[in-house]
Amino acid sequence: MPGERLSMRKIREILRLRSEHGLAQRAIGQSLGLSQAAISEYLGRARMAGLSWPLPDDLDDERLEALLFPPVPDVPDDQRPVPDWSAVHRDLRRPNMTLALVWEEYRATSVNGFGYS
Repeated sequence: MPGERLSMRKIREILRLRSEHGLAQRAIGQSLGLSQAAISEYLGRARMAGLSWPLPDDLDDERLEALLFPPVPDVPDDQRPVPDWSAVHRDLRRPNMTLALVWEEYRATSVNGFGYS
């Protein structure tokens, strides 16, 4: 079950500590009492949203939340692109190829494709 979202104030603090002070994720986590995984997730969301510090002055908490947590597209399962299973099996026979790497390649080409929950 996913954890509770952080307040926008804490997310702003994560971005500030990373950009202004250049702190490592572990140091940010220790100063804010958060796990390194949580810090990594929020920094990744900010990167995907194209946010950098300092944030624009007109960016309020509601808009920041909408940028960091965009709505999930409502695509029915029967309209999602299905992986080419023969190619998946062929790729898995290659050395150093894992199912996670095959899935990442699939998601890179199929944005609305199936994903992990």
